[in-house]
Order: sequence, then structure tokens, then C-alpha cells
Amino acid sequence: MPDNRNPAPTAAAFEEVQEAFELLPDWEERYRYVIDLGRSLEPLTAEERSAENKVDGCVSQVWLVAGRGGEGGMHFRADSDAHIVRGLLAILLRLYDGRSPRDILAVDACALLDSLDLEGHLSPSRTNGLFSMVKRIRSLAAEAA
Repeated sequence: MPDNRNPAPTAAAFEEVQEAFELLPDWEERYRYVIDLGRSLEPLTAEERSAENKVDGCVSQVWLVAGRGGEGGMHFRADSDAHIVRGLLAILLRLYDGRSPRDILAVDACALLDSLDLEGHLSPSRTNGLFSMVKRIRSLAAEAA
């Protein structure tokens, strides 16, 4: 059961992504929006781009760094060598960053990502990579719990 005492501000950030998707009339504009979201990611250092932080199961190179934020929430930083993947990471961070490990494990990411209809508009390898990123975030949360 999610801990509702401290709702994550990122839930609202993810809802903004959902609303933007609804307002954008076609997938070309949605892709541009996703790529723009990726530009907002905080860059990782060369040391953080390590094998330990690399996400397996992605065609592109993807790195994910996790730590603890304030009030028990987890803080994630991520990067990729592919623009669209950086955008997908930005969406995931809006969904998960700032949440407690318990809340991260309670989030039904598949249902929320389905609401964006990404799976129908990404290549199968990008879709698999997206779910590999979710799996890695959940694994890090389970370790931290």
C-alpha cells in the first residue's frame, strides 16, 4: 500500500506529461516533446557512466544512478546516448523521483505508461529498453527498502 503521508511531487509532473500528450495532435510532435524532456536531464559524470550504473536490456547505452533524497524518497539521475531514450528516462524520472522505495514498488508503471500509448509508437527494442529501465528502478528501490 502506498505511503500517502508524503505524496511525491513527481506525480503531478507525470500528470503534466500525460496532459501534454493529450494536447499534442500527432506523434511527430509528441516525439519532439519527449526529446525536449530529455534535454532537461542533469548530466552524469564520467565516473557515473560506469558498468555498475548501466541498464541491461537497452539497445542504446543507458545509465541510471540512484540515491536517497529528502524525507526518505529516492533520487534518480540518468542519461543515454540516444535522444529519444533520454526523453523516456525523463518521463520515468517524473514518475519515480522523490518517491519512497515502498511507493516505487507500488506504482503500476505499465498502466501509467500505457496511458501515454508509448508501446504502440516505439520500436520493439525501444519498448523492451523502456521496461528494462523500469525494472532497474524497481530493483534499486527493492534494494533500498
